[in-house]
Amino acid sequence: MAAAAPVVGRAAGGDPFRLRYVLASALYGEMPLGVILPEVAKTGCEALDIWCRVHGNQREQAAAMGDEAFAALLKQHAVKLGVNTCYPLGPAGLQDEMRWLKKLGGGIIVTGSRGPKEPAGAAAKAGVRDLLELMKPHVAYAEEVGVTIAMENHDNQLLCHPDALRYFAELNRSSRLGIAFAPHHLHRWPEQIPALIRDLGARQIPFMYFQEHSEGIRQQAPKEVEMRQLPGFGGGLDYRPIVKALREIQYRGLVEIFMHPTPRGVPILPTASEVTAAINRSRDYVEKCRREVAG
Repeated sequence: MAAAAPVVGRAAGGDPFRLRYVLASALYGEMPLGVILPEVAKTGCEALDIWCRVHGNQREQAAAMGDEAFAALLKQHAVKLGVNTCYPLGPAGLQDEMRWLKKLGGGIIVTGSRGPKEPAGAAAKAGVRDLLELMKPHVAYAEEVGVTIAMENHDNQLLCHPDALRYFAELNRSSRLGIAFAPHHLHRWPEQIPALIRDLGARQIPFMYFQEHSEGIRQQAPKEVEMRQLPGFGGGLDYRPIVKALREIQYRGLVEIFMHPTPRGVPILPTASEVTAAINRSRDYVEKCRREVAG
C-alpha cells in the first residue's frame, strides 16, 4: 500500500468527502518504473495507473520483467497497482489484462468504447444498447474476477455526447461496468459536466480524469499552452462545480490528474521531479476547490 497521502488530500472540518488520487505512469513518458514508483507517495496518490504504448511503456516494462519481479518492485516501493489503462485492445479484448490486473492487486481497467462516432438522441440510445449487448460476456468476466471496466467518454467515439452518457446511466445494469469520466472531452458542453456527474452517480463513475481541453492536446504548442490541460494551470475550467457534484454524489471512485503531451510517449516535463511538482501544483488547486465547496 502506498504511503498515506499528505494532509492536503484529506477531508477537513469533519467532512468525510475526500478525493482518492492515482498516478498515471504516462505523465513520465517512458521513464523506468523504478523511477516512477517513488513518485506515487510524493504526489499524494494511493495507487499507480499503469499505461502502455503509445502514451507510456510501463505495461511493457512490467511484462518484460515478469509478474514476480514487478510485484516485488511494487512491494519495494510500497505502491499498490490500482488501474491498468489499456486502449489498444478495445473494450472487448480485455480479458487477459483483467486477469493480470487482478493478479497484481488492481481493480479498474480503463479503455475506450465501440460503435458510431459521437451519436446524439435516438442514435445514441441505440448505440449504447448495442454496446451493452456486446459487453455482456466481458462484463460477466469482470464480475467473475472482481475487476471494473471503465470506458472513457472519448471524442470521436460512441460515449462522447452527453446524450450517450445519459443513456448509459439509464441502461447500464452492472456495477462492474462504468465510465472513465473525462471533462476534457466535454469541452463543447462544459456547463453540463456537473449535471452529467449527478446523472451517472457514484456507481457508474469508477474512475475520473482531472484534465481539461487545450490547443496543445493533439498538436505542437508552447509548453505553457500544453500544460493548461492540468487543473489550475490557466485552462479556464472551474473545478468547484465539478468537485461539488462529486461531493453531492459521495464519489468514492478514483481520480487522476492527467494531460497529453505532444508527441505522445514523452514526459510532460523533462525530469521526474518536475513532473511530480506539476501534479502537486494541480492537486493543490483541486484540493482548494474541494475545501471551498465543503464550507
